[in-house]
Amino acid sequence: MLGAVFAALSAASFGLNNNLTRRGVLTGSVAQAQAIGVPIGVPMFFLFALISGGLGAITTFSHDALLIMAATGVLHFICGRYCNYRSVKAMGANLSGPVVQLSLIVSLLLAVTVLQEGLTPLRVLGIALVILGPLLMHGSEPAPAAGVDAVAAAGGRSMAAGPPPFQPRYAEGYLFGLLAAACYGVSPILIRSVVERGGLADSMAAGLVSYCAATTVIALMMVWPGQLRHVLSIDRVPAKWFLAAGVMVTISQMFFYLALATAPVSVVLPILQLHLVFRYVIGRGLNPHHEVVGRKMMAATVLSVAGATALALDPEFMIAQLSQHMTLPEPLVAMLRWRLL
Repeated sequence: MLGAVFAALSAASFGLNNNLTRRGVLTGSVAQAQAIGVPIGVPMFFLFALISGGLGAITTFSHDALLIMAATGVLHFICGRYCNYRSVKAMGANLSGPVVQLSLIVSLLLAVTVLQEGLTPLRVLGIALVILGPLLMHGSEPAPAAGVDAVAAAGGRSMAAGPPPFQPRYAEGYLFGLLAAACYGVSPILIRSVVERGGLADSMAAGLVSYCAATTVIALMMVWPGQLRHVLSIDRVPAKWFLAAGVMVTISQMFFYLALATAPVSVVLPILQLHLVFRYVIGRGLNPHHEVVGRKMMAATVLSVAGATALALDPEFMIAQLSQHMTLPEPLVAMLRWRLL
């Protein structure tokens, strides 16, 4: 139960983070977002580890565990987050969300092939719904209405004219969304392999190691000619949004690591997909002029969440609950209990 609560809190803060990031990348770059958002995690996770007693836990990690958590930090916070931000910048948080959610399929395939977990009819249904969501999004959604927040510029234009409507760049958005899904799909397996036998303190220690490794890579990237100058040239407006997004995503990761320390991946990840609902609802209020919002988008979100729910359901639990209210036919029970592998 505790792991489910942590996963839901992670989903809520991640949904807010995506909308904050969306506002930042309207006028800022992905490199600037990473340079601000990733290093924030180090002092925050240091504080989390200090409060939870996790600083001492770092000394108990094996060399393999330290290497795994360092690799996870680079994979998740550098590669995955970069691709996620590129996808959000290209086609908005609402359209990007269900594509990045395909990370759930990556994790499930790894669970089946590497961890030898079974594939049930409910999981097959969940896979189909999670894949159908992004496919449904691609189509004739109405373009967002012009907003007043970017009206500025060209002296003679009236306030009523507004900025041009947002036009999603689907090819770029889908490409980087799928790459983000691959990174985000692998990292929970790595995290769980380290923290599953530890406690809350170990999860905070693992998060600190991951963020330190990612921040080291960010620091090395700043040595690249012109990169530091580009980051320092950021305007105050995107800097404000990136700072807020960095704080929220670190809080989201704190709950994510806590969830993986107290519940299996198969429970945590489907609940985490609730971030689609949070990002959709928050986006309608925070970014109404910079997102694609319509019936197809709403239907895609509903299908994706339904698929995540199907992936999370345990067949025996479902059989037990249904049996309390009706007599289930034996063929139906046999089908629900069927497993591949």
